[in-house]
Amino acid sequence: MKSELITGMSAGLLVILAGCTNTTPNLDAKFGDAVNQAKAQQIINPDASRNTDPVKGIDGRAAKASIDNYHKAYESPTAAPSGSIGTIGGGTTLK
Repeated sequence: MKSELITGMSAGLLVILAGCTNTTPNLDAKFGDAVNQAKAQQIINPDASRNTDPVKGIDGRAAKASIDNYHKAYESPTAAPSGSIGTIGGGTTLK
């Protein structure tokens, strides 16, 4: 009886220890691949930092004036024009 008990406990211990092994299927091997692929696809030119040619287009003063005008437009916006927008037929205004 004692040997049967030891055999049974040994078999149970082996079953329990089998659950502790690291047998994850092929999930960990590809973990993060989708994120890395998405990041790589968002980079148009990976060698852009090596390009030392100046940017062609608008000069600095004109760009600053343009941005300043853009910001001023939101500081004090002009009033909406009043008029007959939204009228139907005999001059009735929708509200």
